[in-house]
Amino acid sequence: MTRKILMTLLAFPSLLISLIMGTANAESKELVIGAPAPAFKLKDQHGDFHQLEQYNKKWLVLYFYPSDDTPQCTKEACHFRDDIAKLKKLNASVIGISLDDQKSHEDFSTKYNLQFPLLSDTDSTVSQAYGSLFSILGFKFSKRHSFIIDPDGKIAKIYRDVDADTHSQEIIKDLSQLINSK
Repeated sequence: MTRKILMTLLAFPSLLISLIMGTANAESKELVIGAPAPAFKLKDQHGDFHQLEQYNKKWLVLYFYPSDDTPQCTKEACHFRDDIAKLKKLNASVIGISLDDQKSHEDFSTKYNLQFPLLSDTDSTVSQAYGSLFSILGFKFSKRHSFIIDPDGKIAKIYRDVDADTHSQEIIKDLSQLINSK
């Protein structure tokens, strides 16, 4: 079974529950609000490196997702795409991370006109550092988790239960509140 097929199958909740009850294995590391965000240095869909330090003095929305061009991941990415102007007004950048390779990210971002970096975490170290690595039936992928990182590089908000339909709006609301509370 290919990784893409598995990701598509996981879009169906009943199947997901049965798989989790049987053979799923979660790998996580607990991060807390106020802690320094784990550093990263990964290539995007264009082959350019991105690292946490590049986003100092800005808010950063770092979202992890299972796989390019699957129904829920596409929906989430397109909502971020559609809301990118609102996020930029809040001095925030958006970065998506999955275990997919650079070519997959390039195809996905071109197909849906995504104007933000999609980083390739092919060795899964960044997903693991953020507690977002999941393994099922021998396949590893990133869980649908998000983090708001403040301009000082600290974790300001953690999302472990993400609804792809409403997540970008939730991020905008929470980011506005965080900015107003500083």
